Amino acid sequence: MNLYKYASPVNFYPVAGKLIPWFSVPAVILFIVGLYVGFFVAPPDYQQGEAYRIMFIHVPAAWMGMLLYVLMAIYAGIGWAFNARLSSMMASSIAVTGAMFTFLALVTGAFWGKPTWGTWWVWDARMTSTLILLFLYIGFISLQASIDDARRADRSGAVLALVGVINVPIIYFSVQWWNTLHQGATIRILNKPTIAPKMLAAMLILLAACWLYSVAVVLIRLRCIIVEREQNAARFVEVTV
Repeated sequence: MNLYKYASPVNFYPVAGKLIPWFSVPAVILFIVGLYVGFFVAPPDYQQGEAYRIMFIHVPAAWMGMLLYVLMAIYAGIGWAFNARLSSMMASSIAVTGAMFTFLALVTGAFWGKPTWGTWWVWDARMTSTLILLFLYIGFISLQASIDDARRADRSGAVLALVGVINVPIIYFSVQWWNTLHQGATIRILNKPTIAPKMLAAMLILLAACWLYSVAVVLIRLRCIIVEREQNAARFVEVTV
């Protein structure tokens, strides 16, 4: 099988359509299972009581916001460096989903912070850098929308995405670098998790659900972008001819 032919947006369009159900259906199932485990099976927290359960939405959303930005920057960089139209389209498709997850992380963080800290918002390092991440997403989307020429919009967006990616490690390590109200990581790659197994299971299930959802939605949006750009290209050819 010649995989290079699927680098063409037109050739990848039907493949994306076939892949969408394979990600969307498991995403729905995992969302149902994860929310049930998180809100009905996992025990209350010994300090925060029931209020901590917002974590099962907040943490996966925050992780996805950071991960999707890195992926967006990678695809945008590939599209810029190799003039790969599909990669640039993928970056544009990822941006909206990443912005949605980042916004959700900020909102759920505010709802979690009110009973925990007694306030909706504090300008600590992690919350401020996450807000900057949302602005970077909005800037990327707005910059591309403001430029009529698709290729020039892709190049301009790639520059912003690659410069802004430095904010992602700042978000992740902010609780270690600065004195902040935000709690540290509860799941560590090299160390034992600091939360109960049922809490951990719910969080990982919902993280998987968010990932599958992201893939499905990004592919749906990618198909729309392919159709839009191919139609615009066809109209441009008709006008020039």
